[in-house]
Amino acid sequence: MLKLEWKTLLTALGVFAFLMILFLTGGHSTYWNAIALGGLMIFLWVIEAVSIYVTALLPLILAIPLGLLNSDDLANAYGNSNVYLFFGGFVLALGLEKWKVHEQIAYAILTIVGDTKPRILLGFLLTTGFLSMWISNTATALMMMPLAIAIIKAMPIEHQKSKFSLFLMLSIAYAASIGGMGTLVGTPTNTQMAAILQQNYHITIGFFDWMKIGMPLSILLLLLTFVFFYFALGKERYDKHDFALEKKPWTRPQYVSVSIFGLVVLLWSFRELIKAKTGFDYHDESAAIFGAILMFSIPGDKTHKQLLTWKDTEKLPWGILLLFGGGLALARFLEVNGVINELTKVLQSYSGYSIGVIILVMVIIGVFASEILSNLALVVIFVPIVAAFAKSSGFDIVQMAIPLTLAASCAFMMPVGTPPNAIVFASGYIKMSQMVKVGFILNIISILLITLFAILFL
Repeated sequence: MLKLEWKTLLTALGVFAFLMILFLTGGHSTYWNAIALGGLMIFLWVIEAVSIYVTALLPLILAIPLGLLNSDDLANAYGNSNVYLFFGGFVLALGLEKWKVHEQIAYAILTIVGDTKPRILLGFLLTTGFLSMWISNTATALMMMPLAIAIIKAMPIEHQKSKFSLFLMLSIAYAASIGGMGTLVGTPTNTQMAAILQQNYHITIGFFDWMKIGMPLSILLLLLTFVFFYFALGKERYDKHDFALEKKPWTRPQYVSVSIFGLVVLLWSFRELIKAKTGFDYHDESAAIFGAILMFSIPGDKTHKQLLTWKDTEKLPWGILLLFGGGLALARFLEVNGVINELTKVLQSYSGYSIGVIILVMVIIGVFASEILSNLALVVIFVPIVAAFAKSSGFDIVQMAIPLTLAASCAFMMPVGTPPNAIVFASGYIKMSQMVKVGFILNIISILLITLFAILFL
């Protein structure tokens, strides 16, 4: 952890670099203005000199004066549909937590996997990963996080800031992203890539076609993550504790709140089927808000008029909504002002190299670009460029597009990289520096594994 005086000095250097770029370029080049502001935001997020939520507000005051975005773009970023998905999901999780549903499920998990720290980590990794193959990674993380918090809070206070607590929270974020790689419907990036190839190149990637590469890759990456966590635990991996989670009978509010959450999960899972059968179209955020409204409307028990009251929302991590909006604004102004486009030109210098080297470069770009770009935005921007490059260079389009898409799900370093990261970061058990360090190692593991799978099996 950087000391306060070092943070102050680094902040001053960051702001100075930002101003120098503007001064040296005259402040009239939106390309360099985007690099300046984007670099400053990423730098401040990494060193945590000020609250990361405050840093996320910088586009609101600087993007328009610097000519990077207009007011509509800013509104679309901070009022993005995913912000409302976050809000609805947080309300659902709050309802489960208020009525201690997560403790009931946490007890069941502990009963199955055992009470040693490595077994609990493995249980959470596999459970979160499997759910995320079929349910959105955001919904999966929202469902699993209260369970992890219940286990941590059941530990002695002096152990609640241990390596185990860190890895337990990270296991949810990382497994939610890794699980989504397993199926074509696991994450929107997969279906988006398939749609682009179908529309532009008449290449069809079926559900089973994807699973042949995605499922084994996802399972292996989950297991490698566990192995990394196992050894990183150090002496803690031998610890065995009574987590003091008592088995209690289910109450009416618990049944009602978990039923509401289950209904929303079904709406998330079968949205396309419902649309196909009934013609009724809705989006993930609509289902989440519907569930939140039910939480505020349905009675809990005889002493509670509703399961949740608005006062309960004081516990919501509102700053995460700003963080997500700031990340979207960052991605947007880097895109519209040509920074992302310039990054893609790096590929042109590799046209004479072997397919293995090119895939490795693309996967590296995909993994680290996804730390600041939304996964879906990365696929929408990069896949058409990569596909066009592959076609013009005589390479297999599928062999290049799939690893890039898989790489887009491997944002493990930054809270803004993917919704599960932001969700678990809001728990308070993870520092930015910790997520960056652990996430960087998993980024490297992911790069090597995806590249190897693409070369051997595509």
